[in-house]
Amino acid sequence: MICIVIPVHNRKSFTRDCLESLQRQSQPADFIIVVDDGSTDGTWEMLSTNFPDVIVLHGDGNLFWTAAINMGINVALDLNADYIMTLNNDTVASPDFVEKMMISAEENPLALIGALDLDIKTKRPYYGGEIFNWSSGQSTYLLDTLVKENQMGLHEVSLFPARGLLIPERVFKKIGLFEEKYLPHYMADYDFTQRARTYGFTIYCNYDAKLYTYPEEGGDHKIRKQKTLKNYFNHLFSIRGGGNLKNFTIYTLRNCPYEEMFAALVTGYFRRLGGFWLK
Repeated sequence: MICIVIPVHNRKSFTRDCLESLQRQSQPADFIIVVDDGSTDGTWEMLSTNFPDVIVLHGDGNLFWTAAINMGINVALDLNADYIMTLNNDTVASPDFVEKMMISAEENPLALIGALDLDIKTKRPYYGGEIFNWSSGQSTYLLDTLVKENQMGLHEVSLFPARGLLIPERVFKKIGLFEEKYLPHYMADYDFTQRARTYGFTIYCNYDAKLYTYPEEGGDHKIRKQKTLKNYFNHLFSIRGGGNLKNFTIYTLRNCPYEEMFAALVTGYFRRLGGFWLK
């Protein structure tokens, strides 16, 4: 049994499009759980009217991503889900998305499996997994190294974001939930997949399962769009800032090999402090 968990806060139209794409699946999920963290744009009314079969949980607006996804996962585990998929609401699944993910899961029952992201506007592949190097603080992105003929099937990666990530329930029993106390919003998904690898689970990107995304809708992408001192501060210190120095430090201390720790921290701080103005 597969259960999909989607945390949302406003952006009603994205949630609607996402859920409609899940209704069109060749192999539908058994349950869909939406965690509505204090939306004020009519999301709850839309869900109750248009998607009565969706399980809706409610937050007060202060859950942020990690606590919201954990709330949904706990309900999914209570429903005895064999697989739990974490999904963002600003995604649109291809009609065979769930089917392709489950085919790979049946062949690799102990693996975490992410999907190939495509830009919804251009229909071009946007993210297909990465191999991260702690010493350099840089990733080798598979889309940059795989020739087009090899962009199919499963490819092993070292970490993966939680938009469209299929996780066996045995992983949660082994390593617990996402880290909501120290990583309340960003990097909790990377932290989770890094911990899973430490415990012996393999992570793949499934190039046959396609998920259409809006790259420009990410919170930090919006912060970085305008190069102002206020946005620079938010990038480094806001809970929604992708360059949040505290989050990066905690993430590194939790996951980096000891012998690479110093280089990883120095390189990471440098890239975050200077990278905002370069991209």
